[in-house]
Amino acid sequence: MNKAFTAHVDEWTEAIAPVQQRYDREYRNEAFDLPSEVESMPLFREWVSHTLSSKIASPFWELAQFQKNQRCLDIGCGVSFLIYPWRDWEVYFYGQEISFVAKDALNSRGSQLNSKLFKGVQHGAAHRLNYENAIFDRVIATGFSCYYPLAYWQLVLQEAKRVLKPNGLFIFDAIAPDLELAENWAILETYLGAEVYLTPLNEIIDLVRSMGGKITAQKDGALFCMYRVQW
Repeated sequence: MNKAFTAHVDEWTEAIAPVQQRYDREYRNEAFDLPSEVESMPLFREWVSHTLSSKIASPFWELAQFQKNQRCLDIGCGVSFLIYPWRDWEVYFYGQEISFVAKDALNSRGSQLNSKLFKGVQHGAAHRLNYENAIFDRVIATGFSCYYPLAYWQLVLQEAKRVLKPNGLFIFDAIAPDLELAENWAILETYLGAEVYLTPLNEIIDLVRSMGGKITAQKDGALFCMYRVQW
């Protein structure tokens, strides 16, 4: 298995570090020192009140078509197992996450919620999954593609394909740069410490198809567009 990115310095380590730090700080509820013009943005007030995350989060389960006893890997999972109804879906949950704080929170509480379904969270980056080949029925990767260029996302797609079983489903989202919310959200995220790439969606779709992926479903959201892919 691959080691977590903290133990494996490669060309992407420098790009990943600020995203990790940004989310570690948020999960610790640390204060961010932002300019007054940023704090005056309506979007910032939504972020502070914790209403923004639910507004922009992609409902991955709507495309995942979960079936009982399937294995699902949630890449960049955050605290997913604590906030979404995995017990209702009856799906085995595996995670990989760059935030130490989120990873530790899930590993300390996940088994308490459901020791049968919760299979633990590995610390590591999305382009180096700490799992064996062809073991998952579903792979989820939402909320983080926007922090990296297409060259990085190509590696994530390769890894998702590697760990998926034949006929497995990959669900991911990408920021829709033409939406009204996108530019202001990118500004806010930059001040929170993580640069956002406003990559045209057609370039992401072309990349998926160039790698042999077939987009079988799509769902538009307030900020992100979500896709279901099969290889």
